[in-house]
Amino acid sequence: MRYWWVNQNQTYMHEVPGGFLWSPKRSKGDRQNRFYDNMTLVASGDIIFSFCDTRIKALGVAIGPATSAERPEFGSIGEQWDREGWLIPVEFNEVDAPVRPKDFIEELRPHFLPKYNPIQPSGDGNQGVYLAEISRDFAEVLLAKMGCRIEDVLAPSPVANADDVVQAELEGRTDIGETQKQQLVMARRGQGIFKANLRLNETTCRVTGVEDMGLLIASHIKPWSQSTDREKLDGCNGLLLSPHIDRLFDRGLISFTDDGEILKSPHLTEGTWEAWGLAEITEVGHFSPKQSAYLAFHRAEIFKS
Repeated sequence: MRYWWVNQNQTYMHEVPGGFLWSPKRSKGDRQNRFYDNMTLVASGDIIFSFCDTRIKALGVAIGPATSAERPEFGSIGEQWDREGWLIPVEFNEVDAPVRPKDFIEELRPHFLPKYNPIQPSGDGNQGVYLAEISRDFAEVLLAKMGCRIEDVLAPSPVANADDVVQAELEGRTDIGETQKQQLVMARRGQGIFKANLRLNETTCRVTGVEDMGLLIASHIKPWSQSTDREKLDGCNGLLLSPHIDRLFDRGLISFTDDGEILKSPHLTEGTWEAWGLAEITEVGHFSPKQSAYLAFHRAEIFKS
């Protein structure tokens, strides 16, 4: 994993909401540019700090490598750049409390790389820098000032990666038959025996009340990758959730008490909480003892308290 700082004074309003980074491939005069070449070094899962108006205003996780792409519609500010460039898909989240690195430059300075840093030792910006690599220690100082950890930023990615690893291992096993392998793989997608078992316990999304099975996701309470073969298929290890609720639950942004109270993570913005009507829901009904055992794992290991 690598850590990057992107200067977006001109393009923040386009790139952060649009979920991407874009740069030309070369500078004017067809000159090589280290900070444009860096685009080709970014890999899926890398963390990106968005710097705009002297502050870190958003955090992103790259969800793919750079590909060759035409310049997006930046308006008049992009007219000086070539049409062909590099584009990286990024999942950005704006931070609740933007931080100004110059205010704590003394803490950042010891973690500068030997060269090509995005800011000067004084804390002032380096003109001409677009995308620059920073050290992990540098990144951890920034995150600490924003009140979060690297693990918080990366929460969605390890689950998917872990699922891929476990599925690859499962397909190579010789202690179970092909039918059982198929059911375990289908359970990862919320299908097959797992969903059938789940529907014996749950009939609606407890949060939204939606009953249409075609719109609900059969979601594991204890993640599929961390479950035993039995737990992967156990209907008590699951909930039927509307897609947006499933996303919050899977990322540890909400959980539930055994009595059915919704727990809200401090990492979930108030805007999302209000917009999705979660503030109006006080409880979702009691859970069975078997469900409660899985929920205890979710609260302890997945929920971001």
